[in-house]
Amino acid sequence: MKKSSIIALLFIIGGGVMIGFSGWQIYSTKAETAKTLNEAKQLIQTGRESITVENKEQPEFGDTIGILSIPELKAELPIVEGTDPDDLEKGVGHYRGSYLPDENGQIVLSGHRDTVFRDMGKLKIGDYLTIQLPSGDYTYQITSTKIVSADDTSIITLQNEEEELILTTCYPFSYIGDAPDRYIMYAKRI
Repeated sequence: MKKSSIIALLFIIGGGVMIGFSGWQIYSTKAETAKTLNEAKQLIQTGRESITVENKEQPEFGDTIGILSIPELKAELPIVEGTDPDDLEKGVGHYRGSYLPDENGQIVLSGHRDTVFRDMGKLKIGDYLTIQLPSGDYTYQITSTKIVSADDTSIITLQNEEEELILTTCYPFSYIGDAPDRYIMYAKRI
């Protein structure tokens, strides 16, 4: 066998392995997200039956805390506490230190562009988002979007003067590898 044939065969095998691994990662993340969504639905159902102000505790990293519903996309996405890779594998991550609905501050939710937020670019100003928690449902309307550099952290101010929902994901949506930018979506409670 010629050296060039061996190299070509190795490239084909390597490409097949990479495609298989990527497919497995997508499948694994979808399965984990579906499992977490079921946990979120149970949490909301049982939480609404027994919630009191006294038993409101700070969730641990990775805990399921609610659901982000996006009617325009017909999507229900589980919200988990934290934005580490392990947390984002389960669903939309709630940035630790940011607020929750009714806490009068900046609520920051992040997700992967190729899993939970893969259709985020289809949303437009005026579309609605609902956060479902054991304490109730909270609806927001998208007011603006912007694109910033991946290292720009100025959008997360953790202000506590006005309730504001911010969704973040990597951008461009179809970029392969570590994306250079972030897509930011702002929404106000209605």
